[in-house]
Amino acid sequence: MSQLIIAIGRESGSGGLEIARTLAKRFGLPLYDKSILQSAAEDRGVDPKSLEQYDERPRSPLFYRSIKGFSSAPEDGVAQMQFDLLRRHAAAGESFVVLGRCAEEVLADYECLVSIFIEADLDFRIRRTPLPGNEALEFIRRQDRQRRVYHDQHCKNDWGDAQSYDLVINSARLGVPGTADVLEHYIRARQAHLDGQPAGAV
Repeated sequence: MSQLIIAIGRESGSGGLEIARTLAKRFGLPLYDKSILQSAAEDRGVDPKSLEQYDERPRSPLFYRSIKGFSSAPEDGVAQMQFDLLRRHAAAGESFVVLGRCAEEVLADYECLVSIFIEADLDFRIRRTPLPGNEALEFIRRQDRQRRVYHDQHCKNDWGDAQSYDLVINSARLGVPGTADVLEHYIRARQAHLDGQPAGAV
């Protein structure tokens, strides 16, 4: 199999993590989500627990300075550690699935990249969140706001903007398992296209 990188962005409650895990299993690929923090920490010789609080977090304007283009914010440092690790895995010809981490832009130079954003209707997302109604809504809004700010601090394109991804899909339409099925078919079709196989070969 030729190199394949699947990058998944997601709204809170849309089932993005479950879909990423399903696709990783079906394609036999490692999944880089929070687990990449462990690898990035080991790579730098630091305790991963000391970095967890900064994982996929936007930088605070109160504790941020930029000196000659370099940020002093720990959130930025943790983000760049993960971006660098993703680039090294990709440059080594490895195939993998990555959840979040601005991967659709960090790895945009790779033709083998399939970038996907998973959204869903708000009522669907609330039902999938294990909290009472008002708490679920607040949790979703907080998570989405955090992801949007984090993403937009590191990327030129906006979080969730359809022009930034190969495919944007609403998981409420077919449910999480059905969405994973559709995405698997799409990714296999993209693979066949990149490998020069005739249409219908998947």
